Amino acid sequence: MPALNRREFLGTTAALASGLSAGLHVAGGDEPTRDRPPVRIALMGVNSRGKQLLPDFMSFPEVEIAYLCDPDDDTIPSTLKLVQDKGRPTPKVVKDFRKALEDPEVTALVCAAPDHWHALATILACQAGKDVYVEKPCCHNPIEGRRMVEAARHYGRVVQVGTQRRSGADMAAIAKEVQSGRLGDVNFVRTWITSVRPGIGHESVTPPPANLDFDLWAGPGPADGYKKNLVHYHWHWRWAFGTGECGNNGIHGLDVARWGLGVEYPEIVTCGGGRYFFEDDQETPDTQLAVFDFPGVAIQWEHRTWSPRGIDGEAFGVTFYGTEAVLTTNGRGWKIVTGTGDKEKVVDKHDDAEQMQPHVRNFLDCIASREKPNADIEINHKSTLLCHLANIAWRTRSVVKFDGKNESIVDNPAASALLGRSYRKGFELPSVG
Repeated sequence: MPALNRREFLGTTAALASGLSAGLHVAGGDEPTRDRPPVRIALMGVNSRGKQLLPDFMSFPEVEIAYLCDPDDDTIPSTLKLVQDKGRPTPKVVKDFRKALEDPEVTALVCAAPDHWHALATILACQAGKDVYVEKPCCHNPIEGRRMVEAARHYGRVVQVGTQRRSGADMAAIAKEVQSGRLGDVNFVRTWITSVRPGIGHESVTPPPANLDFDLWAGPGPADGYKKNLVHYHWHWRWAFGTGECGNNGIHGLDVARWGLGVEYPEIVTCGGGRYFFEDDQETPDTQLAVFDFPGVAIQWEHRTWSPRGIDGEAFGVTFYGTEAVLTTNGRGWKIVTGTGDKEKVVDKHDDAEQMQPHVRNFLDCIASREKPNADIEINHKSTLLCHLANIAWRTRSVVKFDGKNESIVDNPAASALLGRSYRKGFELPSVG
């Protein structure tokens, strides 16, 4: 196992062990609590994921929701009610999260905005002296991911990414099992998700509604193309704002695969598939199959956004194929199987474990300790690279050879051009330092 990945693995398992033994806050639990200074949160993006994160953060008594930040006025009332129903102080409401960053009382930014905002928000928060919890995928493109790592290190900030499986005891046990050699030589890992998503139809560009500051919502992306089927969720399927299903859900499976194997950068990435099912304004593939070649092992990602039938009976999963046994997880718990057909036998299994609460707990612990969190930005940047490289290979219909040392694509100008993006004036990616 490469030394860096061994440190990643040992650091995560040590953090999990520490969390189990220490007296930490758990809502409704019997564990003792320990007093801490208030952690004042500015929550950016409250339409969907941000609203989902609120109960997890508010379950810890040291957390105060100081700001709700969203360019859409209509998202605020129901979110405010969630805070008030918990008997918490009413947070301030601002459209632009950058105003919250100016408040010296704010401890951390929680960024649940669309993908195209993740890097800029994180870097600005680090520069303002705030710690960051940023949702997955951590960035919109590879250059942004590396810049986020540089910002976290240069400004000494804690940056946790919302890949909560990194804080699950069940997923940590997978890494231990795979790296122990119990499965034999693992030469192939399959990751996948299948689902039935709705079509988004065709819409013309129209003026945005009065409740939405579309210029601010667009931020680093283009602001001249508001469509009713863009805001709020379907931006995922537009390259200017999202990263497709590979970035949306593939990051979860690919992160577990990379963690379990203890690998870093792929050498070659290929990707097939297309937009076979939907005839609408989506740009990203509804069917995608990517292969990542590492030394001695291959990882595959597959998604179908129009088909409910999964693999091995699971709509989402990661399977490690070894010469002695096979380990499969659906993202919650796992089993090890030997043999095939009539001789197939489940020889071990691990029940699912809580992931979201420990993940938030780990972030809060690291704010206090100044240690790197379980899903530290550098760990997640390397996993998110797989999503980006798959999409780049698909968009250019080319084989992508990757130089991990320099995080660059070799001898492929069209693919290299997609490692970054251009930015609108006023929303440029800042330099670090």
